[in-house]
Parts: sequence; C-alpha cells; structure tokens
Amino acid sequence: MTSTSNEQKLVKEVKDKKILQQLSGLGPVLALIVLALITTVMNPSFLDPNNLLNLLRQVSINGLIAFGMTFVILTGGIDLSVGAILALTSALSAMMITSGVPTLIAMLIGIIFGGLLGGLNGLIITKGGAAPFIASLATMTIFRGATYVFTNGNPITSKAMNNSFIFQFIGRGYFFGIPVPVIIMLISFFILYILLHKMTFGRKTYALGGNEKAAFVSGIKVNITKTWIYVISGIMSSAAGMILISRLSSAQPDAGTGFEMDAIAAVVLGGTSLAGGRGRIFGTLIGALIIGTLNNGMNLIGISSFYQQIVKGIVIIIAVLLDRRKKA
Repeated sequence: MTSTSNEQKLVKEVKDKKILQQLSGLGPVLALIVLALITTVMNPSFLDPNNLLNLLRQVSINGLIAFGMTFVILTGGIDLSVGAILALTSALSAMMITSGVPTLIAMLIGIIFGGLLGGLNGLIITKGGAAPFIASLATMTIFRGATYVFTNGNPITSKAMNNSFIFQFIGRGYFFGIPVPVIIMLISFFILYILLHKMTFGRKTYALGGNEKAAFVSGIKVNITKTWIYVISGIMSSAAGMILISRLSSAQPDAGTGFEMDAIAAVVLGGTSLAGGRGRIFGTLIGALIIGTLNNGMNLIGISSFYQQIVKGIVIIIAVLLDRRKKA
C-alpha cells in the first residue's frame, strides 16, 4: 500500500514539474503581451500598422544576432565580438560595392568573412583554451580597431550603393507588404530552429552546455562543434550588418556598438540559461520582440535615451535573477 502511494506521489511530482516547466516557458510570451498592452494604453499609436512594421524591421537586426548568440550561450559561452564583426564585415562589403563588385557577391563575401571571424573566436577558445568572455573581449577590440583602420574612421557611402536596387531592397524593401529584413529574420529563424531542435548538431549543442566532459566521453567532437557554433554567431552578425548598411545606405565604422548587450538580453529574456544547456530559439525571438517593444514604446512615450539605457539594464538584471532562481 505504501509502495503504491509513493509511486503515485512520484508520478504527481513529475507531472507538476512538467506543468511548471511549460508555464515558465510561457513567461516570455506573457511578458511581451503585458508590455504591449501597457504601451498601447500609454500611447494607442503603438498598434498603428506602420509602427508595428517599423518595430519588426528594427527587431530583425537584433533578432539575427541573438539567434547566433543563442547557440553560443547554450554551450555556456559568450560572444562579445558580434557588434565588431557586424561593423568590420559591413564595411568590407560596402567597400567592395563601392569598388564595383556586384552587390550580392559583395554581401555574400562579407557574410562568409563574418563566419571566418566567428571561427577565429572558436579556435582561440577551443585550441587556445581561453575563456569565451576574455577571448571575445579581445577579438572585439581587434575587430573594432581593424574597422577604424580599414575605413580610416570615415563612413563608407557611394552612388553605387544608392543606385543598387538589390542593396536598397534588402534593408528597405517590402515583399507582399512585409519588410524584407523581417522575412530574412523569419527564414533564418526557421533554419536555425531546425538545426537546433531537429538535428544532431542541436543535440550536441545542448550536450556541451549540459556537461562538456560527459559530451566528450560520449564521443562528441567538442572542439569542432564549439568552433562551428561561433561560426554561426559570426555569420548571423554579418548578415545583420548587411541589413544595417542597406537601411543606412552607408557603413559606419562604429556600427554595432552595444549590439552585443541587446543580443544577450534577448537570449536571456527568452529563457536561455547563461549557464548553458537550457533554452530555445523561439524564446530568443520573443526576447528580441520584448527588447524591440521596450525601445519602441519608450520612444513613443517620449522617454529620454539616457533613461532607456537604465530601464534596459534593470530588465536584464531581472531576467538574470529569474534565471538564477530557476536553477536554485
């Protein structure tokens, strides 16, 4: 009788735990809904279709970077160089377009170069044994400095960029009424969703974050997998850079400054643990929407950009504390 009672109690605890996990997964979605409702009450123009499309267009850049950052953080790592990679690769592509290289080829080369820079981060971490924070902090400084050297500290702009339909279309165009950057973000999301949640590579990513030593013992090629994860981060950052230069019609040497913080915030707000091994890329998409809604709402309400930084910092602290509480 006692044994049966214990079994029933155990089953009930397992079911309760699953329910709590499902509810916690809905947390970011509920937070987004509440934030949108509060913003709408304070300024009804938030729901204006043009404003919503503009919000989604703005979210696309942070969303792309955050998707790549999700893979990195799932392994328990961090990549502080994403903003600098964005700046350097976008400057390279802009310079090639200015020199007469076809737009798509120039952008493709920039994205590939971004992957190589991300791979360099991965090699320094895996082969060099450097901590991800230190490694990416160092490369962030190197890549940012290289951008200033390459551009001589000046924006890159030209008639070739302004006259290219493809160049303008990528950042400012519409496809069936939907901004092209949003379409690019959604396509990237579905590709990376499949990679992370439906393929072996994704299972390896979670395994690295859960227990790297156990992953190694089980036969996972830790160094190769981790390096490819940083390659993905670099590719997504440079892809975001292509959208940014298209929107601005120029490549700014200081582009991407602070973007790494918004990307990390989106990942954490989406429920991915900074310790690694737990999180979903769908949560990151919601997290990016939360950051975008927060920025857009504060602009509509008329809050100073100085105060906006404080608010975003507080939101990040709350998300980190909630993450710590989940693990406790």
